[in-house]
Amino acid sequence: MMNFTKGTWRQTKEAGKGQLSSVSDLVNRTLAQHGLAPQAGGTPNLSDILAHLRSASAAPVVPEGASFAEDSFSCAAGTRRFRTYVPASAKKGATGLVLMLHGCTQSPEDFAAGTGMNALADKQGFIVVYPHQTRGDNAQSCWNWFSRGDQQRDKGEPSILSGITRHVMSQHNVPTDQVFVAGLSAGAAMAVILGKNYPDLFHGVGAHSGLPAGAAKDVPSAFAAMAGQGINVTPEGTPVRTIVFHGSADTTVHPSNGDRIVQHALDPRQPQSLQNEEKGNAQGRSFRRCTVYAPNGAVAVEHWIIEGMGHAWSGGKPEGSYTDEQGPDASAEMIRFFRDV
Repeated sequence: MMNFTKGTWRQTKEAGKGQLSSVSDLVNRTLAQHGLAPQAGGTPNLSDILAHLRSASAAPVVPEGASFAEDSFSCAAGTRRFRTYVPASAKKGATGLVLMLHGCTQSPEDFAAGTGMNALADKQGFIVVYPHQTRGDNAQSCWNWFSRGDQQRDKGEPSILSGITRHVMSQHNVPTDQVFVAGLSAGAAMAVILGKNYPDLFHGVGAHSGLPAGAAKDVPSAFAAMAGQGINVTPEGTPVRTIVFHGSADTTVHPSNGDRIVQHALDPRQPQSLQNEEKGNAQGRSFRRCTVYAPNGAVAVEHWIIEGMGHAWSGGKPEGSYTDEQGPDASAEMIRFFRDV
């Protein structure tokens, strides 16, 4: 048994506070390492973390007449499971398809909840496909955008993801010119890779807090690229219409990566006829949007910079992780961009 005087009790209490503070710091540092750093809304607490874990594992709420079925796809490059959301409005014919690639530590269910993309699909009749990266293929469930074997057409993960897309298209008779891909963080980096390698399949790319194709070839260069360093990539192939979102306060993936995605999405063989810049405010956050038009007048690229936002989906839902409720609705803007051809 230990006896405490008033003085020693105070010392022990203060020591306990110090230990709790150290534990809190460790938790925050660990979260930051995996892209879950505290954002402007405050420091995450245990309740917030548990809520995100519950939302990721909870059965999705599906409106009457819709379906959110789980399936798997296999090819020579490997196997991945995926969920397909088919809204009731698409039962008689889908208007299009969006492949949604989650970020590190996320799941299809979590990503669907956070982006609110299914609700947009209900209104507009398109199908949403959410592939799932397993921890067996990446310890943090990240898409392997930094691996040489996962950056080429018909190789590695691009082969699997394009195969999933074509499989779902064939099942639901999706219009071939209305197929798009979008993602967050590592998912955005892989979305850009898919757009570069499959311009015949994906007719638009949505990159939120991502990196340009070829930014890294291994883990060390991936960390350098995420910090905005050492990226010197020459754009190749046919550019695909691209919309980019990035928070100005993103400390996980440096905002300069968004600039590079935009540069790669512009066709160097054709002069851009017009560039328009505007500023605005949406749901409490200021933003800057730069729109670049192709010579034929069509929008080639949109670049949204959300002031003060960290590594999170702009205008996202609190039910999912990596979301910021403030700012323009990235999901709605991406769909508007994809369909506005």
